Amino acid sequence: MDQAGPSLRSIHGFQPATYLFAARALRDFGDGFVAVLLPAYLIALGFTPLQVGVIATAALVGSSLLTLGVGLAGARYDHRQLLLAAAGLMVATGVAYALVHDYAVLLIVALAGTINPSSGSVSVFVPLEHAVLAREVGDRERTRAFARYSLCGALAGAVGALAAATPDLLAPLGVDRIAGIKWMFVGYALLGLVGGTIYAQIPPRPPEPDASVTGALGPSRPTVYKLAVLFSLDSFAGGFVIQSLLALWLFETFDLSLATASLFFFWSSVFTAFSFPVAAWLSSRIGLINTMVFTHIPSSVCLILAAFAPTLPIVLGLLLVRSALAQMDVPARSSYVMAVVTPAERAAAASFTSVPRSLASAASPALAGALFSAQFRGWPLIICGVLKIVYDLLLLFQFRHVKPPEES
Repeated sequence: MDQAGPSLRSIHGFQPATYLFAARALRDFGDGFVAVLLPAYLIALGFTPLQVGVIATAALVGSSLLTLGVGLAGARYDHRQLLLAAAGLMVATGVAYALVHDYAVLLIVALAGTINPSSGSVSVFVPLEHAVLAREVGDRERTRAFARYSLCGALAGAVGALAAATPDLLAPLGVDRIAGIKWMFVGYALLGLVGGTIYAQIPPRPPEPDASVTGALGPSRPTVYKLAVLFSLDSFAGGFVIQSLLALWLFETFDLSLATASLFFFWSSVFTAFSFPVAAWLSSRIGLINTMVFTHIPSSVCLILAAFAPTLPIVLGLLLVRSALAQMDVPARSSYVMAVVTPAERAAAASFTSVPRSLASAASPALAGALFSAQFRGWPLIICGVLKIVYDLLLLFQFRHVKPPEES
């Protein structure tokens, strides 16, 4: 489709994509420690696993509504302005969590803010960043660019997960766990502030009208809707084992310490990060859809096996193998969506495929929280794995013949 836009690159020494990579890294660093600390924080405040699941659901629902609004506005407003507004909301969210411990207020902040209980990047920032990145690269470079974008986020998320042990490290200095976690939320707010200064470096570019696009979507509407339905099934499944709930499962089932959990999620994120360049290499040889499907199914099998594993080392080993495979579809999926729509539809397409995913994933954490109270706590892992395999087979059947430009 379109080629990279040289007009933007001539304004600054750096390409706009470079700013996106840096902002994504900062944001995912914050999400990395928040996803691990959120359940520990809520449990320390005296809330039940079900209440933790409800908070996670509220966060995902709020993210869905914000993402939908951004997708509708993306065709009419400069993406840089919308990214700056989202960064401001991130600052407000971190400050609110640092100051509040009332459950009702925390629920409202989860609904209206940017807290991300998932290991993936499901947030208001995503459709805007995807649209800016896709317009800056050519077709043959698009998947590699999304792989680098995902790599930066995953590595930063890995370090963020490791940083989740900070409250425990502060304990010998006389800082109790709740106070330590609150300071981490202050750090999350500061990351939003720095991210906003980075977004401000992206040169303004008002949206260009496209006569074929009426409303947010145009000729690609049927394709986007089909993808949205399938991605929703995948996300509904993933909502059973978002990182906060997986951490909760490890805490409750194996009495895992916060320091050990942070170390595990660090390596999990590292494995995920280095799977992205492999995904870009693989997609150039077997195609985007095949890459998405044939890396996803083995990861789901590992998750199901982890539910029945008898010891913690086996569980962690299976989950690490899953981490090396489960997110290889992410750059392929992002690139595919941007490839099969027109440039004017990209922000809306990224939003309309993300919003149903977020809404679907928002329905399952509360269910998973309830299932953790059952005698066999591995049900969420099994349900997630089975549903994801169903999604992979349906995606292969529906879209194996719909090729992006570089594969035509």
